[in-house]
Amino acid sequence: MSSSVSVANENGVAVVTIDNPPVNALSFHVRKPLHEALAALRDDPSARAIVIACAGRTFIAGADITEFGKPVEQPELRAIISLLETISKPTVAAIHGTALGGGLELALGCHFRVADQAAKLGLPEVKLGLLPGGGGTARLPRLVGAAKALGMIVSGTPISAGEAKAAGLVDAVFDGNLLAEAVRFASEMAAGAGPFVPVRDRNNRLAECDLAAFDAKAAELARKARGLEAPLACAEAVRNAITLPIDEALAAERQLFLKLVAGDQSRSQRYLFFAEREAAKVPGKDLQKRKIAQVGIIGAGTMGGGIAMAFVNGGFPVTLLETSGEALDRGLAMIEKNYSVSVSRGSLSEEVKEQRLGLFKGSTDYADLADCDLIIEAVFEDMAVKKEVFGRLDAVAKPGAILATNTSYLDVNEIAASTSRPRDVLGMHFFSPANVMKLLEIVRPDKTAPDALATVADLARRIGKVAVVVGVCHGFVGNRMLSARGAESEFLLLEGAAPSQVDNAFTDFGWPMGPFQMGDLAGLDIGWRNRKARGQTAVIADMLCEQERFGQKTGRGWYRYESGSRQPAADPEVEALIRDKAVERGVARREIGADEIIERTLYPLVNEGAKILEEGIAARASDIDVVWVNGYGFPIGKGGPMFWAGLEWAAKIVERLEHWHERTGRAIFEPAPVLRRFAETGSWESVGR
Repeated sequence: MSSSVSVANENGVAVVTIDNPPVNALSFHVRKPLHEALAALRDDPSARAIVIACAGRTFIAGADITEFGKPVEQPELRAIISLLETISKPTVAAIHGTALGGGLELALGCHFRVADQAAKLGLPEVKLGLLPGGGGTARLPRLVGAAKALGMIVSGTPISAGEAKAAGLVDAVFDGNLLAEAVRFASEMAAGAGPFVPVRDRNNRLAECDLAAFDAKAAELARKARGLEAPLACAEAVRNAITLPIDEALAAERQLFLKLVAGDQSRSQRYLFFAEREAAKVPGKDLQKRKIAQVGIIGAGTMGGGIAMAFVNGGFPVTLLETSGEALDRGLAMIEKNYSVSVSRGSLSEEVKEQRLGLFKGSTDYADLADCDLIIEAVFEDMAVKKEVFGRLDAVAKPGAILATNTSYLDVNEIAASTSRPRDVLGMHFFSPANVMKLLEIVRPDKTAPDALATVADLARRIGKVAVVVGVCHGFVGNRMLSARGAESEFLLLEGAAPSQVDNAFTDFGWPMGPFQMGDLAGLDIGWRNRKARGQTAVIADMLCEQERFGQKTGRGWYRYESGSRQPAADPEVEALIRDKAVERGVARREIGADEIIERTLYPLVNEGAKILEEGIAARASDIDVVWVNGYGFPIGKGGPMFWAGLEWAAKIVERLEHWHERTGRAIFEPAPVLRRFAETGSWESVGR
């Protein structure tokens, strides 16, 4: 046999072991010997049963994504599953770690599935803009029912072995030596009465389906899809499993898969899959990571409390520091309230809540941070305040402790220079709410040690964050580009657009909400304070804030929010204010369409990204896309602003930027040299710096 597939006979049970590290992906060099092994065992009288298992830390965690969109080398997965279904002796998948995507589909080709109690099972293809292409949409409903299958496939979220057993996906769950238990299980099945019915021929669960209820659930999921094609295709494929003979359902699934895999949305999502894995890489071979066992957080407000929760959720003890006992008690109470909300929603047990709360230690004394391996300040966004904090940390933190600032805009080089240990200082820019949002910008000052960067990048993964290493500039990558995106917002209003028009253009594009809705949600006073600190103004937004119209928290902002509602309603007072300011400034108002809104907001966004690349603030265009998809809600189906620039046709973006630059004279529209080169070459990698 090949090095990736081996066969052993355990007292009449053939054990087929796949060994393709790191995740046993179903690459061609695995599929070919696997198919050959199963074909031989089908006709081998010495094998009374077959167990498919995997070496290493996991069962098959999916297909080889690098093969998607390329000519398929035979045998493909569907052929292996079809072969499995011709085997009359019992076949058993022994699942540990994860059985995902093609891995679970292969397991569905077996008569039985057994799992380690820690295993996870799922069909996450929707997260790559796809649907299961190996028969998963037709076979899974036959085991767990159509409604359960719909939820699993459209969400792409794996389920536990226990839940899989309760649903009918797994036949047995074991605590102990999984392979030995799987061999014993297979031997018992072989000793029992046959015949053994393939999953494809089990129709009892389908007969239980209420088609009207299924369609209602599918319609609800469609509303949440926000323009994504894959969730709708997944729902259609599962419905086919109910209404069509299985061979027709399988053929329809294949056509849907091929359409998706060739489309821009799946290309975008597959691109992001690899981009996220590249973004946190720190140059340098074999960097020894520092040990992080205890974390300190300075500031127990909204941001500091959220950061503390993120680390505790990852299993790290946290010392939470505040300036007064009152502020500390308030912060800890808010953390307890947040966990209680999770318990009330059923996403957290009371036992886990208490375990997590037990990992917090509150303090008002900097000396209590002396044993921390990582200390993150999350205090007021003011350079003098942050320098004072780092001066105190310099005196108490142990040698080798990493000192991080959560600043959103400030110069991390200047903060690092205020200490005697700049090699240990970096930025960790979390996004609010920090215990929920996935993005973490790791800011790399000039003198930071590579091992400190590598340690924090690895730590981000351990607490469930998507990390991107970025350079130092005002606003780093995300907020610097956000400023460019919003530079024309008030001009658009003065010239004739309503806040709802701008927001609708964004949601039609695929954003979860528009910039004015987002401003009301975050609080208009935050931007107001930042502008005042920098000596800047925003004529309309400042006027709203002077009237204490801060958004949802005051019931009035760009929109009205009636009786505590979060649903925005157009406000005639705001519209009148905009018209008055236009008259005051001599601006002639006109009709403004969605295309113009996109050109004047998203094209400058791309342009600023090009400047960031040219300056080396981001190492790769894909890093910028990871920031914008995970931190700001850029539509995942468009791959991020830099990838979308290629889909949109960069030459068009350059031409329209030139048009608006000539018309307005504003620097935000002047095309960056790197963007011009991208328009010529079609590749960000070729533009150089």
